[in-house]
Amino acid sequence: MLDQLQTLDTRLLLLVNGHHAPFWDGLLWWASQTFTWVPFYAALLAVLVGSFGRRAWVLVPLIAVLILASDQLASGLLKPWAHRLRPSHEPGLVGQLHLLHGYRGGPYGFVSSHAGNVFALAFYLFFTARHRLPELAWVLFPWAALVAYSRVYLGVHYPSDVLVPALLSLPLAYGVSWLYTWIIARYVPLSSTSTSTIV
Repeated sequence: MLDQLQTLDTRLLLLVNGHHAPFWDGLLWWASQTFTWVPFYAALLAVLVGSFGRRAWVLVPLIAVLILASDQLASGLLKPWAHRLRPSHEPGLVGQLHLLHGYRGGPYGFVSSHAGNVFALAFYLFFTARHRLPELAWVLFPWAALVAYSRVYLGVHYPSDVLVPALLSLPLAYGVSWLYTWIIARYVPLSSTSTSTIV
């Protein structure tokens, strides 16, 4: 069973990575870089502060808590435990992958920190901001999918490396959003506002 899943994972990887072209190389290399998204994060921060006011003092710091937890789950726990080589480090795939700029990443790839972090943020803001900013989901989830896809396209992750953390980020983000709800209800209440409607 595991061998069949690995075979499917490898075939999907080669399918995605094999459909390369100069335009997609440039776009997905750009999408995969952390610093690319600094203006995006700055704009998102401005939108959250403008929409949430003083509650942003709870909402935004919890994003840091969430990303730290997500990153530690991926890099501190699952990668050392699984010891699954990235496809870019897999001897059996030498010569089969299209690797850009010699980029191979670290030795282990299960699971992707990039994918876990971006999906954790997307789910967290969906849970906490969907009533105030319903259109945000239409930005965050395509953004997260683009970042995750770029990791497979670049040959540094198998598809399962990005799908698993996307799923794991859901309960993690929900837990932190629950913490936000609890803190707001307890310490930053508005008159006649119930816990279920605070966001």
